[in-house]
Parts: sequence; C-alpha cells; structure tokens
Amino acid sequence: MKRLLDELVEKNRYLAKKGKVADYIPALKKANPEDLGICVIDMKEKIYTSGEYRTKFTIQSISKTISLMLAIMDNGAEEVFKRVGMEPTGDAFNSMYKLEIEGISKPLNPMINAGAIVVTSLIKGKNSKEKFARLLNLFRKITCNERLDLNEEVYISEKRTGHKNRAMAYLLKDMGVLKGDVEEVLDVYFKQCSIEVDCIDIANIGLFLANRGKVLKTGEVVTTDHIARIIKTFMVTCGMYNSSGEFAIRVGIPAKSGVAGGIMASVPHRMGIGIYGPALDEKGNSVAGYGLIEDLSRKLNLSIF
Repeated sequence: MKRLLDELVEKNRYLAKKGKVADYIPALKKANPEDLGICVIDMKEKIYTSGEYRTKFTIQSISKTISLMLAIMDNGAEEVFKRVGMEPTGDAFNSMYKLEIEGISKPLNPMINAGAIVVTSLIKGKNSKEKFARLLNLFRKITCNERLDLNEEVYISEKRTGHKNRAMAYLLKDMGVLKGDVEEVLDVYFKQCSIEVDCIDIANIGLFLANRGKVLKTGEVVTTDHIARIIKTFMVTCGMYNSSGEFAIRVGIPAKSGVAGGIMASVPHRMGIGIYGPALDEKGNSVAGYGLIEDLSRKLNLSIF
C-alpha cells in the first residue's frame, strides 16, 4: 500500500499546476500549491501515508459532515430536515440565488453554505462558546486527537471577509429558517471551518463513518448507524460541490471536500481516506487530490456502486 500511495502521489502532483489556492479567505493564500499528501487507515487500524500528509490545514467544509451529525443527534432528523433539504443543487457551494426562487423555502441541502449555516444554528448550547466547544470535542473524540484546535488566524480572516455567508445568514433569518442570533451562529460556523487538521485526522473521520458511527480505536459508539448512513449519503450526492455527480461516476466513494484543499472519504466497512492538496479547480475541489483519489479507487476497486 505504501508503495502504491507514493506512486500515485508523484503521478498526480503535476495536476496542482492546473489549479490555484483559495484566495477569497486571505489566510488560505499562504498554502504551498504544490503540496499533496494522503493518509489511508483501514479497519485493522493500519495507517498508510505519503507526501505532505503531516501538513496542517483547516477543515473548512469537511466540518459540515460532523456539524450535521451533531444537529441530528441534538434535534432528530425530522426537525433538522424541516429547515434544510436533501437534494443536490447543481450550483456553487456559496450560491444563494435559489433561496429567493418562489417555492423554495429552505436551503436545498446541508453541504452548501446556506444549508450548513442553518445546521450550525441547530446545535444546542447556551451560547456560541458552548456550541463550538461541543462540536470541537466531538471532532477530538472522532479523530482520537485531543490537540485538535482552532486556527485563530484563519478564523479571524474568515470572520472579517465572510460577507456572502453573512448575507446568506441574514436572508435565512428573514425567511424564518434560521433561528437564534445571526452573528452568534456565524461565529460558530466560522470557527468550525477553521479547525486545524492534517490528513491523518480527516482519514480518521472517514474511518469513523465507514465503521457506522463507532470510533475504531476506542470502541466508543458516538452516533447511530442510521445517522452515519445519512451523512455518507449526503457525501455521495452533495459532498464534492457541483461536481458530485461526476465524482460519483469517476470515483464512487462517499467524500467531502473543503476549500483549504482537503478531501475526506469513507469507504464503508473498509477504510477512511484523508487527502490534502490546496490547489483547487473552478468548483472548489483539490485538483491533484481529485486525481489521486480517482486513481486509488480504480487501483483498489473502492467504488461502492
């Protein structure tokens, strides 16, 4: 496996030249666009790595999977999906125009920004500090990494420049979909996106979902198989933004990407995969990371279809 990962990392590294690092969040511009790393953890807890797998980056939209899980655990699926839909959009992750189309009364799914902000508003806690602490502790439990924490620089950068997310949140408030104080909800959302991870951390999240909501290392059942299944289904239908359909055909693995360059993937009953490559395509997915996971899926016959 190690030899295969080394081979595939070097094969796909050139693809980074076809993308560019996210620059609309100023702190993300510092990433080296040529970085590419991967971690694979199987159901026997064997860890295989290659490339810049130890490089730290912020989790960004990959956090939407676990915030959704917590919101469902706090409120039940029925209550959550009264406020956010279950359908792919075909639009960019930060698009908001469908929110004003007649007949659409809520964000179409929890993996786009509008839906994720609503989901974050449903996390229970007496204030934004307690809500984020609950979410961060959940991430620490799932990754078995107590040192997981906020990247303060990225958080401040996101909070200062997140004008479109702020506009979305106030529109959602006006629609009656988002409950609570808008700025408090956004504070939690910006913080969850700014949790700092590496490939091993997100591979562990993928492994947790592959293991039906049970942390393999500790044996702790954190959530139900049903909720883990909901998360993985959204990863298939909406997890790679508006290229999710193409990704399902080419790769065939539940996955979630983030604009810092991460891809978290979960192969049910088999493994978790974490990839980092900060050069993005026009849809916000890691260019080299996409190529890497596509090759890996073909080599190991990982497609769930």
